[in-house]
Amino acid sequence: MTTTGTVRTMRPMSARKRIRAALVGCGTVGGATARILLQDKELLLRRSGVEVELVALVDKSFDHARSLGIPEDIFRSDLDEVLADPTLDVIIELAGGVEFPRTLISRALDAGKHVVTANKALLALHGRELFAKAREKGLTIGFEASCAGGIPVIRAITDGLLANEIDAIYGILNGTSNYILSEMIHKGSSYADSLDQAQQIGLAEADPSLDVQGGDTAHKIAIMSSLAFGISPEFTDIPVSGIDNLDEQDVLAGRDLGYVVKLLAVAHRTPLGVAMWVGPAFISREHPLAWVEGPFNAVSIYGHAVGHTLFYGRGAGGDPTASAVISDILGLALGITPALFGHTGFWPDRNGETRQLPAGSEELRFYLRIMAVDKPGVLAAISTILAREQISIASLHQNEQARGQELIPVVITTHTCTRQAMNRAVQEINALDITGAGAVLLPIVDEHPEKIS
Repeated sequence: MTTTGTVRTMRPMSARKRIRAALVGCGTVGGATARILLQDKELLLRRSGVEVELVALVDKSFDHARSLGIPEDIFRSDLDEVLADPTLDVIIELAGGVEFPRTLISRALDAGKHVVTANKALLALHGRELFAKAREKGLTIGFEASCAGGIPVIRAITDGLLANEIDAIYGILNGTSNYILSEMIHKGSSYADSLDQAQQIGLAEADPSLDVQGGDTAHKIAIMSSLAFGISPEFTDIPVSGIDNLDEQDVLAGRDLGYVVKLLAVAHRTPLGVAMWVGPAFISREHPLAWVEGPFNAVSIYGHAVGHTLFYGRGAGGDPTASAVISDILGLALGITPALFGHTGFWPDRNGETRQLPAGSEELRFYLRIMAVDKPGVLAAISTILAREQISIASLHQNEQARGQELIPVVITTHTCTRQAMNRAVQEINALDITGAGAVLLPIVDEHPEKIS
């Protein structure tokens, strides 16, 4: 185990019955956090024995805060003044973005304040350095809300599953994408129509690219993997693809084969290191993740002792995410989070010995759809290319109803091979004069084997 910097004794807070907090950022999550802290103060005290006092709310505009009925006497425009308050225990960072929160958290730690944040992008890119600084200062960063909204998956990995070596994580971590896919699966809608529906009901942003292109999901699996596998992942080395180019005919073809398509975040241990990737993939309709519908999230975690565990719930939204934020605040006051942060060894600044496998080296089964001319020799040419790459065909399907068209779909499923080999084969197949538009390639994810007796 490698430790960065000088480690000081964590400042104990377990004896405290009151924690004073300042909140920076009052958007959807910040507003919900402030509202719950104020209106449910007695509930929190009764359940935890801790009185949480929200003494400052910092933002550029307080219009949203006013609409929620938050008292104006806690509004602050001067961040420097708030950070200089010696009575403050914790800064709650819910401002969004990367560079401003990075500076804010660093300044908060310098000022001797614990930090709670929901900022997944920040921690995926800069978590190691911020955790190291917090540890050097004898402080803690709580981030339960960063990965799965109200689902307590970070606490599960760092506490509830502490007795396990984690073998694999499979996650549906973006509610927007999962809603769109649910529409495509059950209604046969196109991607464009499903996205439009998601935007109309407020589940998708005007610019949904971070969600539908997989970036949001990649941030989350990077954070979870760093804790689960003792790895300091290079975020830019994680292969990421989204659902924005998904064709409904592949969704329906997969359904006919017994599969459901989901935008998955996958990380699993191999003898050579940890394989990580994000993208649309087929899973058996019998797998619990296949049942996750609409805007909900779910995370399957496999431990060597416990076997398969599943965590399900609302992965976004103001109140669910605020629930996780407030849990971190109470965990600070009770000494739970500082104890885990101070004594356990799987935090990003304390690990890095496990290897992250290069992109493309992961071994998977694949679904391959090729648009090809309907004449003798086509399948032989395709099979020859696959054989050269040591790719074995598991099944082959050709839609007889499409006969007579210039190009017909040929659907192939493969046995396990590397993504690199599959990509090389697809490149050759696309270059044939007997094939049409680019072939469609989607991973098929099988149930992870459990090691328990």
